[in-house]
Amino acid sequence: MQTRPLPNHPDIHLSAVGFGGVVLSKRPQAQCDADVAWAIDQGITYFDVAPQYANAQELMGPALKPYRDNVFLACKTLERSAPAAAAQLDDSLRKLHTSHFDLYQLHSLQSVDDFHEAQRDGGALQVLLDAKASGKTRLIGVSCHDEDAALAAVASGHFDSVMLPINYANLEHSGFGTRLLPAAHAANLTLISLKALAKGKLTNPENRKHDKCWYDVCGPDEPELAHLQLRYALNQPGVVAALPPGQPEIYKMAVAHAAADLSPLSAEEHARLTAAYAQPASEPLFPL
Repeated sequence: MQTRPLPNHPDIHLSAVGFGGVVLSKRPQAQCDADVAWAIDQGITYFDVAPQYANAQELMGPALKPYRDNVFLACKTLERSAPAAAAQLDDSLRKLHTSHFDLYQLHSLQSVDDFHEAQRDGGALQVLLDAKASGKTRLIGVSCHDEDAALAAVASGHFDSVMLPINYANLEHSGFGTRLLPAAHAANLTLISLKALAKGKLTNPENRKHDKCWYDVCGPDEPELAHLQLRYALNQPGVVAALPPGQPEIYKMAVAHAAADLSPLSAEEHARLTAAYAQPASEPLFPL
């Protein structure tokens, strides 16, 4: 597995594909132990989880404990007030059997107002800043599904990283993400791609094929398209790593693709992606 340095912390390297805690949620502990061990064997060094992923923290903690000193562990808080965020941080540290995180993030910023709520006096941002100062986390970041919120976070100057859905359909069909890429590059921030394999909205979410994917996704039945999309996302400026969908079989497919080839797309390969989306089967997941 290729590892890449963070642009703003070149001494820290992440595996190009990370392990999302959703993979583990609601599965037997023994299976989770095996999945984490498999990921380590594949060269995965970047693990990410959040309290909102059902019981993933409780499962990842024991599974990852033997390897903790050699991995980059990221967690998040959805809380926006300081007291609630501080309590959640300490609870996550306990459940994950660790004294510190490598990255702690404001989770799922939905709007600029949402970011301002976290940034106000008595807001969750102060907990992240204090955690970084005290050693409870090495770095702090945000995860967003709103580009304006991501841009506000970048402009604040507080953060080391931004997670955003960065994929072919978003960038080239709806333009979502096109403002963040240059802004993050100018600020020398680390970008992490969410939903690199996303195609668009599901027309009928109740009948989705993959229970851990709430969007239309390139699955094992479209391996070539999935590989092209993964390489596309991972070769955008500033993108260090991608967190594939939490569906176990799709995750393992993405790891295999990453191990095989992560080179930039050739003109012919980019044309194949363009042709695959010439008539999109679904609406953009994040339209402007």
